[in-house]
Amino acid sequence: MGNMMLLAILLPIIGAFSLPFIGRISPKFRNLLAFLLVAGAFIASASLTGLILSNRTVNLFIPLVLGLDLNLTADALAVFMALSASFVSLFIVLYSFGYIKHEENQNEYYLMVVLFLGAMMGLVYSKNLIFIYLFWEISSICSWRLIGFYREREVGLRADKAFLVTVFGALAMLLGFIILHGDFGTFNLQQMEGKTASDLAVLLILFGIFSKSATLPFHTWLPDAGVAPSPVTALLHAAVLVKIGVFVFARIFVGTLEIGAVWHQVLPLVIAASAIITGGAALVENDIKRVIAYSTVSQLAFIFLGLFMNNPLAITGGLFFILAHALAKGGLFLCAGIVEHTVHTKDIRKMGGLAKSMPVTAAAFALCSLSVMGIPPFSGFFAKYMIISGTVQSGHPWLAGVFMVGSLLTILYLFRVFTIVFMGETKHETPREGTPIMLVAVSTLAIVALLSGLLIHYPSQFIQLAVRQMIGS
Repeated sequence: MGNMMLLAILLPIIGAFSLPFIGRISPKFRNLLAFLLVAGAFIASASLTGLILSNRTVNLFIPLVLGLDLNLTADALAVFMALSASFVSLFIVLYSFGYIKHEENQNEYYLMVVLFLGAMMGLVYSKNLIFIYLFWEISSICSWRLIGFYREREVGLRADKAFLVTVFGALAMLLGFIILHGDFGTFNLQQMEGKTASDLAVLLILFGIFSKSATLPFHTWLPDAGVAPSPVTALLHAAVLVKIGVFVFARIFVGTLEIGAVWHQVLPLVIAASAIITGGAALVENDIKRVIAYSTVSQLAFIFLGLFMNNPLAITGGLFFILAHALAKGGLFLCAGIVEHTVHTKDIRKMGGLAKSMPVTAAAFALCSLSVMGIPPFSGFFAKYMIISGTVQSGHPWLAGVFMVGSLLTILYLFRVFTIVFMGETKHETPREGTPIMLVAVSTLAIVALLSGLLIHYPSQFIQLAVRQMIGS
């Protein structure tokens, strides 16, 4: 089982570097291999589920030097995140076959996408802070190249902005890790369990987490990343990048270290402001990808809220919303990509009536929107219900009220986008659906977003086990 965990990491990381060479010989085989590498990471992680559901963990320890030991652990949280990321990434790669088939730089694209997932796999299974940092930075390099996929100057500047924000945040986080090492004499998270981190270490680590997860005030780079191809933005928002920050928050501050009382006053204010301000920005934005991007920032605040509450129900909701958001937001960005390919604009004011000629895309967009809104019986409803109920149980009714307003904003801006884009008068003469393979990708994500709510019993078993392992209740 330890080898399967190692395979989930090394298969995409090592395999990614073969893709540019294979692409020179056969682009079709390169595409197939990229899909198989992501599928291999998913299958390797899935092979651990039986053992994990029996409340056991898989550990692999390889001693190195200076405390930089390779310490890998597959527990319920790690496997849950690995499965969520690799499953959504599968359909992003599949969608890419149709979306970028006429673009240049495809060899680099598939290299970076698969390496991106490999970095995510390495990060979720790592229990050594330095290896978490190393995989974190690999993801920053991948996102920089993917955001800058189109080589125009403006695109490059926005890619540079994303890179600088996340890398400087990561350097602050690394300083926080070094402080923890000075306090506890180890980089091993397993040896820090139950200890209290200094306020300075917490502040520096939060800089890194919030910059990667585009939380206020570090949020502006994420809407700007909409210049990237739609499968890239889906990868950033749904499958991998912003979820890295959420995972590290859960791993360090929910499952390992205690934090000082001051953070119980400050953090709720930060995440509440992030939810409301970016939700308001989404409501007035006219670029379809920027609307969905601001929505990501707002919805991540819900996840942080759930994880921050010292309450099993809220934490369960936060983890469940990671899955719900990954499925639905991935679907939304991929639908937006089909729309953009059809009408050659991202301005929703220049769209209209597309449901008549693009019924599959319209239906998928509607289903994914309903999940993000939190409408029953979609998975987003159960996740938000648990988060807000757990927040009330923890004695923060005012905070629950703020996030109820955030939920209302979510309904308003997604309903606005759907109505403008897909309803009303047709403004284009030849709108058309995406390629069959693109429609398979968006339809599957939309259907699974619904099924994960209807069949909530199955993912909830895994998530509840992760909560019990993290907080011991």
